[in-house]
Amino acid sequence: MLKSDFHYHLPEALIAQKPLDHRTSSRLLVLLKDQVPLDRQFTDLSTFLLPGDLLVLNDTRVIPARLFGSKETGGRFEILIERVLDESTALVHLRASKSPKPGTRLLIDGDYACTMVERVDALFVIVFDPPYRVMEVLCSVGHIPLPPYICREDMEADKERYQTVFSKTDGAVAAPTAGLHFDSEMLNRLGALGIDHTFVTLHVGSGTFLPVRVENLDDHPMHAERYTVPKETVQKIKATGDRGGRIVAVGTTVTRALESASDQGTLEAREGETRLFIRPGYEFKVVDAMVTNFHLPESTLLTLVCAFSGYERIMAAYRHAVQQQYRFFSYGDAMFLERST
Repeated sequence: MLKSDFHYHLPEALIAQKPLDHRTSSRLLVLLKDQVPLDRQFTDLSTFLLPGDLLVLNDTRVIPARLFGSKETGGRFEILIERVLDESTALVHLRASKSPKPGTRLLIDGDYACTMVERVDALFVIVFDPPYRVMEVLCSVGHIPLPPYICREDMEADKERYQTVFSKTDGAVAAPTAGLHFDSEMLNRLGALGIDHTFVTLHVGSGTFLPVRVENLDDHPMHAERYTVPKETVQKIKATGDRGGRIVAVGTTVTRALESASDQGTLEAREGETRLFIRPGYEFKVVDAMVTNFHLPESTLLTLVCAFSGYERIMAAYRHAVQQQYRFFSYGDAMFLERST
């Protein structure tokens, strides 16, 4: 398929710029098999889940990955951490009027400094001056890396609201946004109804926002993201399947992690990197239903949900969401999808 097959018109006013006051106050667009879209509230999710279903959540935690500063020569720059390589080294995106050469000294706002030591394709490797460590600097002067379509500076409130309530493993530079709609009370209510939950970890990279730049999807180089599917999660998933329950992935990140860990045909506990690019024609092995947000036009996340619930049905559902003025993207509303086949 072509990139242009996944285009849809989205008025800019529908891109959510701030979170709602309460996590569970979002709307929920429900797309069940062979049914028209249903307009509901997120608190209605329990209506579409069954006792014995298992929610799988991503427990990654967003790090304050955006830094600002200046070169020794005076030019300003912005750094976005893509990955922490070790205590003092990071792989980063670096925006400046002119790309720095290896050996360039970078002065971080807040009296920290680092050196750019190597370029890796479009990214840069930086090493912080001893005794400072990457996470120490980020926790001191880093900013929450809001997505590029949120047209404002990060605020104090984003430190809490751009995290899921179950986040615990530092490493993401973007939130697993489907999980933002849950609060602890809702998870407890679902548990009381016999709907359990478990966790995987996938550290969302900034590549999740990169547009597909080639028209033929077969030519798109998929970005890599680190993930872990623990043994306990595999055991819970297998037990759920054995008793006839459904695996409900909370987000495309969970879907990619589970499907990546089952690329040999059966789900296995695994830790590593995934470049899995899910698009129409993909055969899902683990996930039966999905909670997800609305995704950017012509994005790999949109191709994933089209593969999951059917191209025509998803594109029609998106047009319906625009007509009904749902809120889109990270701080926007949610969908509940059943797998089409």
